[in-house]
Amino acid sequence: MKKDYFSKRKAEMSPLKEVIDEMLKAYKIKGKINETQVLESWEKLMGRAIAARTTDLKFRYKKLYVTLNSAPLRQELAMSKTKLIELLNKDFSEKVVEDVIFL
Repeated sequence: MKKDYFSKRKAEMSPLKEVIDEMLKAYKIKGKINETQVLESWEKLMGRAIAARTTDLKFRYKKLYVTLNSAPLRQELAMSKTKLIELLNKDFSEKVVEDVIFL
């Protein structure tokens, strides 16, 4: 075995959250997990009324595509897009959502 393999381990103890975050970054899946969490938290963040009018949610390249079946609601949300982006990114350490596109 190579000597470098064992020297990469940390001797001190780390909180479990930090260790998991480092592992997710190492495997390059942290972004996908964050995207999934945004999609899963849509109803909690926006409320049942908006979630009931949402027909589809997709996430691609840091853009959230929201399909709504109500034109007035679509217009209302489009006018408050920056506040919505801040609300969606509030729980994450990095900027997960850069833009929201309403369809």
